[in-house]
Amino acid sequence: MPQRTITMDTAGQGLYEFTDQAAAFAGETVTGDALMTVFVRHTSCSLVIQENADPDVRRDLRAFFRRLVPPSNDPAMGWVTHTLEGPDDMPAHIKAALTQTSISIPVSRGRLALGTWQGLYLFEHRDSPHRRQIVLHVSP
Repeated sequence: MPQRTITMDTAGQGLYEFTDQAAAFAGETVTGDALMTVFVRHTSCSLVIQENADPDVRRDLRAFFRRLVPPSNDPAMGWVTHTLEGPDDMPAHIKAALTQTSISIPVSRGRLALGTWQGLYLFEHRDSPHRRQIVLHVSP
């Protein structure tokens, strides 16, 4: 069963597209139909399938999640006890819990069966740069 780990360097909170890398892996390893599982090996970032045409979508998603889960030093987050790793850490864990760390994508004739405007994104929830690992696994 083919598997590959890709590494992504982030520069803070935001959505980082890796559709091309996943599509290339599918094309190299599958000629027919299969299922690709995408898994991120971290607890303060997540994975999303989202529109990849208009960058305003990514900006609005970041803004929404900042409003939904502000930093732990915000007065609304006074109930948070996990603060040793900075004011962005526990909110990052909450955001990751609200999204997902694993996604399954059908592969049809060696191509990801994504919609026209869909892209695969690592959703970084921490403020500082991080090196993230994403495992791509293809099953027949």
